[in-house]
Amino acid sequence: MNMARYVLAGGHERERVDKALARLCAPTSRATIQRWISEGRVRVLGNVCRPRDMVGPGTVIDVEPGPEPTSQAEPDAGVSFDVVHEDAHLIVVAKPAGVVVHPARGHRRGTLVSGLIARPGFTVAPADERDPEGKLRPGIVHRIDKDTSGLLVVAKDAATREGLKRQLAEHSVARIYHALTVGVPRSERIETLYGRHPRSRLRFTSRLEQGKRAVTNVRVLETFDRGAAAWVECRLETGRTHQIRVHLSERSGTPLIADALYGAQPSHPRVRALAAQLGRHALHARTLGFVHPITGERMSFDSELPDDMRAALAALRAELDAPPMRR
Repeated sequence: MNMARYVLAGGHERERVDKALARLCAPTSRATIQRWISEGRVRVLGNVCRPRDMVGPGTVIDVEPGPEPTSQAEPDAGVSFDVVHEDAHLIVVAKPAGVVVHPARGHRRGTLVSGLIARPGFTVAPADERDPEGKLRPGIVHRIDKDTSGLLVVAKDAATREGLKRQLAEHSVARIYHALTVGVPRSERIETLYGRHPRSRLRFTSRLEQGKRAVTNVRVLETFDRGAAAWVECRLETGRTHQIRVHLSERSGTPLIADALYGAQPSHPRVRALAAQLGRHALHARTLGFVHPITGERMSFDSELPDDMRAALAALRAELDAPPMRR
């Protein structure tokens, strides 16, 4: 990349060189500027510098931009997923249950990211340097649990990644899930505080006095056998980890069928048998909608229930209550 020279104009107070360059080199992130400084690519008055060095009006700064960091995830062509949409900037995929989204402790291979970077011609987005694990999850802007099936969008470049992240932060991305529950929740808007469980590193909870805001809109689609189970729609306003699972369990008292972490053994024998047969919590990311960060087009995608949830729903309809009671 070419060397760039900046001369700080008057009218600015003295400031850190990394802060000054983040302003001058926008939209380059401050984290990227700090990496360039650590690599010796930034010189102040001809000398290498530190991020905290102070500069003021008239200071000459030379910058040699460095290459984008590459992913450390390992490709794995054996990972299976369906491509719903793909263009030069992003890809929308339907993730099957049982596949982890990105490498993490205990899951270095066999992840969705591994499958994506093994895809012929797939462009890997540069790692987000503000994310400590960014090199293991390039382009990932949101996640769904390993045992949740359904839709995800993955960015192929930094501009698309940042645009999608902004929409997620503004809660403007449409995310609708379908689920099967033990018991029947109320159709309602659930708004709580949310955070990690104080006594379990694996769990999250809404039973906190301090935490982040979490909002789930629940609508009952169908009920079975006088309230033994239900098919529900959950529309997210926020997207906290395990949010739907926690809200249905803690606030509605109706955990997902086969949710080993937040549920309990169903008392109804047929629902209990169905949970054992399903083998994973009954949650599917059905609808995903957003504005394309580059083209500005409003996009919306749907994913049909996977075979295991469709079979479970058919079994509930056929064996527990015929015809089902609708709400």
